[in-house]
Amino acid sequence: MARVTAVPPAALVLGIAGLIPFLGFALLSVSGTDAGLGTIGLSPRLVLSTYGAVIASFLGGIRWGAAAARGSGGADYAIAILPSLVAWAALAAPAPWDLRVLGVLVLAWGLVDQDLPRRGLVPVWLGRLRLVLSGVAGASLLVAA
Repeated sequence: MARVTAVPPAALVLGIAGLIPFLGFALLSVSGTDAGLGTIGLSPRLVLSTYGAVIASFLGGIRWGAAAARGSGGADYAIAILPSLVAWAALAAPAPWDLRVLGVLVLAWGLVDQDLPRRGLVPVWLGRLRLVLSGVAGASLLVAA
């Protein structure tokens, strides 16, 4: 059984900081204001979907890194590329499907990766932190959709 340890402060702070763009741009998207982004050809929705896709790719990278560090099987590498592929396709989808797909992806991936701590590939704290962060990020994307 994996040993339960506290979340390292840096991981907690950076994880929470990573939610700021999700929450902020979702709020701007729902409010209908662009906070001046229109002057540079952007919208909160576009920034949110792009950030969501980047983070989804990062989530796949967690599994890839865990597999590489622990000599895991080829299935982990194959599964690790799925978030990037789905996120890339989501960016090509029309609104509101882009944010819906990304929201479901981020939420689901928080659950998918729960096998990593169970298998001892990542610390238990990472699985728990991922559930919270994925929950807030995924919900933000879905609310903005």
